[in-house]
Amino acid sequence: MLEEMKKLCLAAVGVAAITYDKTIDIINDLVEKGKITVEEGKELSEELKKNITTKAEVAKNKAIDMKPLTKDSVQDVLENLNLATKSDIESLKIRINELEEKINNK
Repeated sequence: MLEEMKKLCLAAVGVAAITYDKTIDIINDLVEKGKITVEEGKELSEELKKNITTKAEVAKNKAIDMKPLTKDSVQDVLENLNLATKSDIESLKIRINELEEKINNK
């Protein structure tokens, strides 16, 4: 599970890098066409870089803070869901068999 989260985070970083590169290309194109000034292009690039860096750091911290899934934690979750256990089901089977015998003997 933890390995899958790491892969997911790496994929997200890759997507962010591609998005950043494409956005920089668009900004450069806008500057070349005179739609925005060089200074505006620099500002946009810096703002984008800052946003991506911040979001990447937040994602990284969340991934680090994740606890590995253990047998005990899964059991705790299942207990909180109040599901029937194997022993509960076995007890019910025994009780059903007893009741069937009572009915059949009457």
